[in-house]
Amino acid sequence: MLRGLTTVSHFSDDVPAAVAWYAELLGIEPYFQREVQGKLAYVEFRLGDYQHELGILDRRFAPPGAGTPGGTMTYWAVDDVEATYQRLLDLGGTAQQSPTEHGPGFVTASVIDPFGNQLGVMFNQHYLDVFTGRPA
Repeated sequence: MLRGLTTVSHFSDDVPAAVAWYAELLGIEPYFQREVQGKLAYVEFRLGDYQHELGILDRRFAPPGAGTPGGTMTYWAVDDVEATYQRLLDLGGTAQQSPTEHGPGFVTASVIDPFGNQLGVMFNQHYLDVFTGRPA
């Protein structure tokens, strides 16, 4: 039924500002951009081991109620939760959950980005085990 993650969408009233923030955070530029009525409306970054997509969407196209903190949390795999969490704060994120160990091999943290979206990061040993065990 569910086959895997395709795109994680974050919403913004100022897409160019959100793109600049995420480009600074990720150290990469988006690979796809779309304008609607001459205004940047959607941008995608591909990142990580599986080239998952992080989309930045103009809030006017978001489903009702989407993009507000609460509900579902997506965690991005990172090697160092504390360093990543600090970088997110240094770039203007607002603390939501400081680094928290949930058992051996599982540490999470989250911030609210400057555009009102939850951004979770996680060290997840299971993720690493799956990644290193996949066929080349």
